[in-house]
Amino acid sequence: MPDRFDAVRAAYEDSGLPVRCETPLCGEETVACRDGVRLRVFWYRPTGEGPFPAVVQRSCYPGGEPGYRLHGEELARRGIAYLCQFCRGTGGSEGEWEPNVNEPKDGADFLRWVESLPWVKSVGYWGCSYLAATGWLVADSLTPKVKSMLLTHYGTERFTSAYCSGMFRHDILTAWAMDNAGRRIEADYLASCRYRPQLEVDTALWGGKLPWYRDWISSPRRTDPYWNQGFWAFMADAPRKLRLPVCIVEGWYDHHLGSALETFRNLSPEAAAHSTLLVGCWNHGFAPCLETKPQAHLENDETRQMLAWFRETLLEEKLPPRRVRWYVIGEDAWREAPDLPKPRAELALYLDAAARALKEPGAEPACRSYVYDPDDPVPSHGAESLFATSAEVGSRRQPGPDYRPDVLSFLSAPLEEDLSLLGEIRAELFVSSTAPDTAFTAKLMEVAPDGTTCNIRGSIVSLAYDKPYTPGETRKVTLRMWAVAWRVAAGSRLRLDVSSSDFPQYAAHSNYAGLWSAKTRAQTAVQTVFTGESAPSRLLLPLE
Repeated sequence: MPDRFDAVRAAYEDSGLPVRCETPLCGEETVACRDGVRLRVFWYRPTGEGPFPAVVQRSCYPGGEPGYRLHGEELARRGIAYLCQFCRGTGGSEGEWEPNVNEPKDGADFLRWVESLPWVKSVGYWGCSYLAATGWLVADSLTPKVKSMLLTHYGTERFTSAYCSGMFRHDILTAWAMDNAGRRIEADYLASCRYRPQLEVDTALWGGKLPWYRDWISSPRRTDPYWNQGFWAFMADAPRKLRLPVCIVEGWYDHHLGSALETFRNLSPEAAAHSTLLVGCWNHGFAPCLETKPQAHLENDETRQMLAWFRETLLEEKLPPRRVRWYVIGEDAWREAPDLPKPRAELALYLDAAARALKEPGAEPACRSYVYDPDDPVPSHGAESLFATSAEVGSRRQPGPDYRPDVLSFLSAPLEEDLSLLGEIRAELFVSSTAPDTAFTAKLMEVAPDGTTCNIRGSIVSLAYDKPYTPGETRKVTLRMWAVAWRVAAGSRLRLDVSSSDFPQYAAHSNYAGLWSAKTRAQTAVQTVFTGESAPSRLLLPLE
């Protein structure tokens, strides 16, 4: 049976970086923070006096130590030192674990210590997910030896990763809170997501209050003070403070994609001029996630990405040109440009409720209705913003049209030629509800000539997100989907499903107005989608 680290070793062996030191030195020590708390650090370095280029990481995941040590040993064998520090309260470090808040000062103190080491010549900061967050949080306190950063699967606009138009992303943050509460939580995950009021799930099921989780679920708007002051304001501003090259790596089906794209756009001019954005087709763990498409050229190896970046910026001491590379789903091919790609045009397809179709405008007025029950939500299956429910993330085979009474499907005619999508897809729907607030979802799919159906993108919106809603009122809502690059093959159809839930990717809306997490009960609602000239519900597709 292959060792789980065989692929990592193979990446080093195939890197072209020669082995310079068969038996590296290794050590461990504790490093004092400014408040006296001592954090555990272990390191690997080549033999000899040096100085050597070094890769550094900061982690809160003790279970990752065997992998970190493997990277340390392999890097040191190739002439690159490696240092890893565990965040306070984790992995043998002193102090109390509290996500995020201590990382700016602790990370700055760590880098100052690394700066003082005579055997360190230059530094590259590397991190994925929370390890990348620790990098962004020292963007304004980098020491002179730090030359570049590789920060993958994370974005500094945390609100974008927490909410979509008022709807909370359970599968990311509820799941993460349960796994990183600082204590073992035995409660069932889905039962936790269903619990009402969600504001009390921590005391009811998790063994005590988690104030930071309560903050998340009490702040559903980007304008809420929580996201605009203190730690998260600091984090959101981090890209503007960075002054050196960064390689931002993302996946089309990683839950940080939307935030990471905003992060790249917000880089300072100095950083932007020499930074790279790489968007491939994988999930948060770099795993393939296309069930029905060719995937021979994914380039989804984090180790190879890391070695290529630090070879260029540390070993060769180059300032890289600005680059954007992205993978096109359906073509199994990559594109590259100096900047973020923009669509050349937009194609509008209109919903026809009578024909259950997506077509050119001109249909007679019509409508379709269904009953949405928050206690029987549509299960998430094929999605871009899942984490804990990992088996359902990505582009998955979908059931047939109208597969549930509360799912409305609209299909286009077969395409006469290939359709290349590039950018943000939007659905504009004219809807009404019998509830004072509710949710609507939209999910775009490709239907192959043999009927095989796979999801492309989806989104959700709270009906009263922008302004209060009166039951029975017809309102236009816009559902914005994260950017994607996708080639729809000639002969395929497009299908748009409209519903009101996507659980546990998002919280199931209670159909009551007000703060979602404070609701103690739910009610059913009759939902209606209107089409035709007076209510032109439509799908807007960005064309490459």
